[in-house]
Amino acid sequence: MLDQGAPLQNPGQTAASGSPGIGARLMRRKPVERLVAEGGQGEGGSLRRTLGLWQLTMISIGATLGTGIFVVLGEAVPKAGPAVTLSFVIAGLTALFSALSYAELAGSIPVSGSSYSYAYATMGELIAWICGWCLVLEYGVSVAAVAVGWGEYLNELLDGTIGVTIPAALSAPPGDGGVFNLPALIVVLLAMAFLLGGARESARANTVMVIVKIAALVMFCAIGVQGFRSGNYENFMPLGMAGVSAAGATLFFSYIGFDAASTAGEEAKNAQRDLPRAIMLSLVVVTALYVLVAAVAVGAKPWENFTDSEAALAQIMREVTGQTFWGTLLAFCAVIAIASVVLTVLYGQTRILFAMSRDGLVPKVFARVHPKTGAPRANTLIVSLFCGVLAAAIPLGQLADATSIGTLFAFALVNVAVVVLRRTKPDMPRTFRVPLSPVLPALGFAFCIWMMGSLSTVTWVVFGVWMAAGLVFYFVYGFRRSRLAPSEK
Repeated sequence: MLDQGAPLQNPGQTAASGSPGIGARLMRRKPVERLVAEGGQGEGGSLRRTLGLWQLTMISIGATLGTGIFVVLGEAVPKAGPAVTLSFVIAGLTALFSALSYAELAGSIPVSGSSYSYAYATMGELIAWICGWCLVLEYGVSVAAVAVGWGEYLNELLDGTIGVTIPAALSAPPGDGGVFNLPALIVVLLAMAFLLGGARESARANTVMVIVKIAALVMFCAIGVQGFRSGNYENFMPLGMAGVSAAGATLFFSYIGFDAASTAGEEAKNAQRDLPRAIMLSLVVVTALYVLVAAVAVGAKPWENFTDSEAALAQIMREVTGQTFWGTLLAFCAVIAIASVVLTVLYGQTRILFAMSRDGLVPKVFARVHPKTGAPRANTLIVSLFCGVLAAAIPLGQLADATSIGTLFAFALVNVAVVVLRRTKPDMPRTFRVPLSPVLPALGFAFCIWMMGSLSTVTWVVFGVWMAAGLVFYFVYGFRRSRLAPSEK
């Protein structure tokens, strides 16, 4: 029986003192066998394996589909013009390369930590911490960003049904003309309520919401194409390739959810078989819908007339039909659709912190599992309240770009991890293998770095401050409390 609490011997350990040097301690790795053996175990209970391929695929689609189309499209079109469709393809291609690496690692290391755990097994604790810290930025901040967009569509719905809207002071954050974004806080709290009920119950609610959002986007295409004007595509790339890549970097925010299935590794019934399938299937479905809806949207409305409104699709529906009904109906579907993104991404965030807590790198409270529901209750409450306050106080654009850079960095590390694991454990059983490795992982890494370079200087500064804060936390807290740390004598 594996002793999960015993520290592991690390390369670089000195014979005289029996204690590894600082460099070796920073590079200490957690063996794959130990990661899998500890799967599901938390403080006072364990996660429950209740999710099949259908639920896992719905989690990935739920976390991905909606953010780029319902929320960020209005910001991306002014950057790229009609070529925003190409921006979606580039962002999707970048996600595809990384998705291949995620699929292989998720099938080989089926645990809740996603890319954090993959990095821990391949590149050592410091890199794993950096990756995990990026995931906290990716998941936690994206919950807040999507919640902001939910409030915009809620106002569209209220305006179209009862003729009133929530006052700007209570529906927008400081800097966007408001004081406190109450709707954004509400949707996070609603998602929290579902998550506290357990993974199975949350997955059921998410499946219903995903079906609604797919139906809404198909409806938009069927109606929006009636207003399609080929002249809107005459000047396809008015802002050049730089605009296309800048929009692609922003739209990469739309793809962050496809890896959400990998955070469910310890709650999947057959993780090694189903996780790779769910990741790839969800990415194909999402990319196809994104490109189709973007093409119809730009064809129905000249790109110069796009604003940074988060409710762009509802406005297009209203303009094409000349009626408020269809725009209101789309707003209703979007309210449900975006809520599913909040739900599934919040789920992913709690599971990342669960894995980090179990390894001792963040406080133990995040790994406490409620015996009745099998959910990390305290973890869910803390993360939800943090994300809710963030959503209520920070403008959407800043949140989306900050999320994109953290996501791209984590994805870049995953592409490295799959190559390292191929070299260190070539005979390890794999239910999915990245074709043409290491060529495709190298392309995935290069695309991620290229798109990071397309983000603004302000975003890089925010990212640098975030990483610096993370390193301080690691060396003050996690470095000594890690379960791989040598025993104190």
